[in-house]
Amino acid sequence: MPNCNLLGTAVIVKQIFVKITEMGYRTSYFNVTDNLGTVLGTNVYKDDLCTGIYYYVPYNATEIILESLGKCRFFLHKNIIELTQAQINALTCSVVNTGTLWRHLTDTKLTNNFYGNIEPYVIEYPFAYQYHDEILQNVKDFTRAYKYLPIPDGVFNDNAKIQTDNQYFNKVIIYNGQQCSGMLKLVKKPMHNLAAYNQYPIYNTDSKTILYTKSDSFYQYNTFWDVVRDKASPIFFTSCESLSVDKVLNQANMNYGVKSFNKDTMRAKGVLVRHILDDTSDAHLVSQFIIAPSQISYK
Repeated sequence: MPNCNLLGTAVIVKQIFVKITEMGYRTSYFNVTDNLGTVLGTNVYKDDLCTGIYYYVPYNATEIILESLGKCRFFLHKNIIELTQAQINALTCSVVNTGTLWRHLTDTKLTNNFYGNIEPYVIEYPFAYQYHDEILQNVKDFTRAYKYLPIPDGVFNDNAKIQTDNQYFNKVIIYNGQQCSGMLKLVKKPMHNLAAYNQYPIYNTDSKTILYTKSDSFYQYNTFWDVVRDKASPIFFTSCESLSVDKVLNQANMNYGVKSFNKDTMRAKGVLVRHILDDTSDAHLVSQFIIAPSQISYK
């Protein structure tokens, strides 16, 4: 048991060995602390804990706490026990996946929220044209946005909700086989504020911020054009994060700079409109139908 002298104060510590014997495939990083609040390690990779790590903790510490940093966060509490060197050497680490029971929709005010994380709500609409290529002019979307209210008695009430006009998808991607609008961030049009209105569109490094309006139950926007840099490079990549994500935007192939005289319209035999909500979970968007007015492009 070594003694550490810091600024004249003697601190009695002990050395412990922390090793994980079982872990799942989706577990990645951990924070390691003791029951006294001492931080032993942050963002510790699972393979390092699988091999085993030595730490120094205060002598009166009795418990080690592992905090998983994945989406399904959990805390693992283990008492500090004394083992022989032979018992430590006999510890092995294995990867296992076990079934776990989770409860969903425990908070009626939240929709696309799972285990405390906002998960994207994505809906994509395909449009196919007849003979000629057509130019997409704007998008009109009939979507109802609901906000659910707290229920004091705990009994679900379908009437405890209101329909709002200030909640909508926060992102959209418009694309076809060779063109793409890039990531468009949607912001509601400022009312009675010409100075704020003239600030849009806003050109960001990885997106473009445009305005949408809500009129006669329709959400509408129209500030988009092709921003693909290289037609020989893919527009999307396949995500390795989850099988539920079918594609992710290839941002390196998008040019979000200002195009004063070279704005290619979205022109093809069809177009796909991909709406995304990933910045809030208190809006329940019920998509009804969408209209994408276009005009024939003669060439």
